[in-house]
Amino acid sequence: MQDVTRELDITRDICPMTFVRTRLALDKMAPGETLLVKLKGEEPLRNVPRTATEQGHEVLLMETSSEGISRVLIRRGK
Repeated sequence: MQDVTRELDITRDICPMTFVRTRLALDKMAPGETLLVKLKGEEPLRNVPRTATEQGHEVLLMETSSEGISRVLIRRGK
């Protein structure tokens, strides 16, 4: 996996707070830095990557463990 600049665990949060917390974390980062987001559930797994892409960020990795925890690696856009 690529170098991770920052990690965010939103496994206990529900939509829309999942992306609100993700966006706040991305806003504090410099372009090119990466954020590893840990989340749980189908709705956040659909919404967080889609919304990040819509806002100009790049989703580098999406994977889900057998325990149902997903990891999404996002590179901050400009």
